[in-house]
Amino acid sequence: MAGISLKKLNKTFGALTVVHDIDLEIADKEFIILVGPSGCGKSTTLRMIAGLEEISGGELLIGDDLVNDVPSKDRDIAMVFQNYALYPHMTVYKNMAFGLHLRRAPKEEIDRKVRETARLLDIEHLLNRKPKALSGGQRQRVALGRAMVRNPEVFLLDEPLSNLDAKLRGTMRTEISKLHRRLNSTFIYVTHDQVEAMTMADRIVVMKSGRILQVDTPQNLYDRPIDMFVAGFIGAPQMNMIDVTIERRGDDWVGVFEGRDMPLLLGDKAERLAPYEGRTVVLGIRPENLHERQPTDIAPEATAMIDAVVELAEPMGSEIHLNLVAGGKDMIARVSPRCKAQDGDPITLIVDLVNPHLFDKETELSILY
Repeated sequence: MAGISLKKLNKTFGALTVVHDIDLEIADKEFIILVGPSGCGKSTTLRMIAGLEEISGGELLIGDDLVNDVPSKDRDIAMVFQNYALYPHMTVYKNMAFGLHLRRAPKEEIDRKVRETARLLDIEHLLNRKPKALSGGQRQRVALGRAMVRNPEVFLLDEPLSNLDAKLRGTMRTEISKLHRRLNSTFIYVTHDQVEAMTMADRIVVMKSGRILQVDTPQNLYDRPIDMFVAGFIGAPQMNMIDVTIERRGDDWVGVFEGRDMPLLLGDKAERLAPYEGRTVVLGIRPENLHERQPTDIAPEATAMIDAVVELAEPMGSEIHLNLVAGGKDMIARVSPRCKAQDGDPITLIVDLVNPHLFDKETELSILY
């Protein structure tokens, strides 16, 4: 059993608090990812779980055991670092076997585990090489293998793919996800890359300034962000944010932008807008919800129009990213590669408002969450 509980966990350096009383329950065998901008406290949190950073306050439990003062080597965890942390003077075999040697494992057991793990990671042919003779992806596999031979209950991975090129990162994302399913262990993974988080995690923990803002599945975070920070951080390109004035039209509600009504079909949540009547709120629109023409799968009553000017059209192959200015606001739209709009062209876009995102302008919290 390797469920992990963080209870009011915090970390201070003198008068500076970098992790603020965070609470988090991580289930046994879960793949959970801590994500957020640089300096948000995610790596410090991981290092406290690993035992590499002293806990300033709160409790850390692995299973039912309080481990605040338990040395790292006795926590049954293995950590994979951003820079791989391989011993340059040792072969791949010796790097992978080193931790088992320290535990005084029998020689036959060490050899069996190293070779089995190398076969699993497809690095058998590299066992006699030294790290300097390996590519970035091969070094990453060796670092994973060194953690795997110990057969830990918990794997901790601190931005393990950040030194790889874009193509290799995509490949290794898939490999690590497969590895998690195969090993049936708990994975806690830190990254600033929300694409990694969205594609790999069972649940994502979004952090900012040493605090947890929201914990949920990737899809729920995307569909129901708790505030403007989460909404803007999750999704690429990021969500567009425009100011609209809330007004009532009979029994219906609209957000008025540049003199045009944008229908807000909220069902049983409609009355949440009553306190905002006549006030300005922030409407979030995903780039894929801006269309050059009317999509056939969206009811007309759930659409509105926005007039904009194209500042820059970026062909991406399967789509075009249009960088726009509308009502003095910078926006971005993901449109069909057949779109002919050029830099400087005026354009009218259809807005899909089937699932609107509305935020209080002062608190930045979601009105509909």
